Parts: sequence; structure tokens; C-alpha cells
Amino acid sequence: MTDLQTSLMAIGGTIVVGVISYNKWQEYKTKKSVQKAFSSEHDDVLMNPGASAAEARQEPTLPTDMAEQVNTPAVPEASTGAENSAPEAQKDLPVDELIDCAIALALEAPVRGEKILPKLQSLRHVGNKPVHFIGQKEDNGWESIAHGGVYYSLFAGVQLANRSSALNEIEYSELITRLRQISDEIDAELDVPDMTDIMASARALHQFVTEYDAQLSVNVQSKGAPWAINTLLTALERQGFDLRPDGRLVMPDGDGGILFSLSTNVTLAEETTSRLTLLLDVPRVAPLRDGFGAMIACAKMLAARLDGTVVDDSNQPLADASMAEIAEQVGAFYNQMETANVPAGSTRALRLFS
Repeated sequence: MTDLQTSLMAIGGTIVVGVISYNKWQEYKTKKSVQKAFSSEHDDVLMNPGASAAEARQEPTLPTDMAEQVNTPAVPEASTGAENSAPEAQKDLPVDELIDCAIALALEAPVRGEKILPKLQSLRHVGNKPVHFIGQKEDNGWESIAHGGVYYSLFAGVQLANRSSALNEIEYSELITRLRQISDEIDAELDVPDMTDIMASARALHQFVTEYDAQLSVNVQSKGAPWAINTLLTALERQGFDLRPDGRLVMPDGDGGILFSLSTNVTLAEETTSRLTLLLDVPRVAPLRDGFGAMIACAKMLAARLDGTVVDDSNQPLADASMAEIAEQVGAFYNQMETANVPAGSTRALRLFS
């Protein structure tokens, strides 16, 4: 067994135990200090209102010119144009009036879920925007349409924006055409919102997503010989990283989500690499997870075990003081997302930043 293999095997459970322990400690620490951290103002280097999505990814280096504090843009509410108000947002409902265009379907008579589900399930997307349906029950509560349920009113919801684009006129026209067909089949009357209002809401929401689409990365650079890919991948999987079908390595958060991802920066055809990149998708990780702290802890352990150095994208070593400053800025960024009613790591944020 080579020295590299010995070093990699020695990492074994260290990363997993370290990350889990760090997260548990950080969760306790954050619960005690969250109000204090969020009550202070920090300069924001993660979000620039004029930045494009491509510019949003920033390496965690201490900037020389700090960005001015920006006003948090409010997430626009969708204009439904419906006589029946859309149900108040609930965590378990797939139609969210803040990020969806909610369209009322007034039923002539109560309907059973199993009767209308096949028709509703024929409309799942327009473009790359998901479409969902919810129904009002006898007790006036709302739920996703299900077998055995009896519904007195329906709402269809199409997501107004995601990372790639805003809902456009063609997608909206397709949605309305297909909803009219479904309404005729289930004896419902469709209340169509004004396209101009919906397009304005969609563009505003996409602008919000663009402004908050921030990612942070750190790198581990080899001090000497490159690392063998096959041995490296096997060891990383044993440490807790999941190798996804698309080739990404991700560190799970323990609840089905992702803390951060790791790239070897080479194609599968390459045999070695001298650089690993860890990437945090900031708006998709809840503050209590402290994805940035966990990512830095993992990078330091990898550097120690693999004889590497933690560096930024310009190959400059990252000092602890610089990383602490970035951690504060991440906290300020999370505070702004909370103020905008899109808490990082929430269902709403996961849908928008997809």
C-alpha cells in the first residue's frame, strides 16, 4: 500500500465524525447566538444587486473594497386575479402564493380526488416550471389532491421563476390552454389572471433569484505529487461523500439534503488531480447547518491528510481571519434572505434556487 493510500484510508471516519460533530456543536452555538448575529449589520460581499448569475459565485477571499450594504429586495407576491383568494402559504402545500401563479378552478359540484387526478396529472410542467394542484376540503382546509379526498374548490399553481428563467408568455399561454381543457373535463370554471401582471411578477421574482444566487468555494491544492483519482474517489466515498450519477461528489446533511459538493476538477478519463474544489450553494443550505463552517472544516482535514493547502481560486492560501470574515458575511446574507421571506434551505428557497 502506498503512502497516499495509507493517508487516504486514515481519513476514513475522520471527515464524517468531524463534520457531524462540528454541525452538532455549531447548531447548539448558532441557536444561542443567532439573534445577536442577525441584529448586527455587515457589509455584503455575497450579493450585489447588479450582478449576473454567472458573477454570483465568489471565492471566500477577504475583499479589499467592501461592498456597500444593500437593501433587501422584497419577493413579489403573485397576482392571481382570482375572485377566490389563494390559500395562505403552508409548509406542506405545493402551491405557494409567494412564488407561484395561483389560478382558481371553481367547481360546479364537489369532486372526488380519484376522479380528477388522472386529468390533473397530465399537466405537470410548462417549460421547466412545475405545475401543482391543491383542493379545498369540507373543513375549508387545503391539501394536495389525493385518492379518497372530496374537494369543493381547486387551485392550480405554476412556479413563476427558477434559476434558469422566469415564466414567459409562451409558457403561460400553454398553461392556460391546457387548464381550460382540464376545466371542461371536470366541470370547473377557470378564473384566468391577467398575463401582464403575471409576467411582471415572474420577472421580478427571477431578478430576486439572480441577486441571491450565491455560491462559495474553497480549494485544496497538493503541495507535491498529484493524487490518484481512483484511490481518491474510493476514499472520499468511504468518508461520507456520495457519488452522484452526474459525477458530482456531495456531502449529505443527514436529512436528505446536501451540505456542500466536491469536484476533482478533471474528467473521468484523467488518472490524477492536484486540486480539489469544495462548493457551497449558499441559499440552499439552512443557517443552522452552517454549511460554510462544515465545508471549511472538511477542507482543512483534507489538506492535513493529503499534504495540501487550503487556497482560494487565485491559488492564494486562505488565512483563518479571512474565513472568519466570510462566515460573518454569510450570516448577514442569511439574515437578508430571512427578511425577504425566503429563508435559506427552506422549501421555498429549494424550489426557487433549482
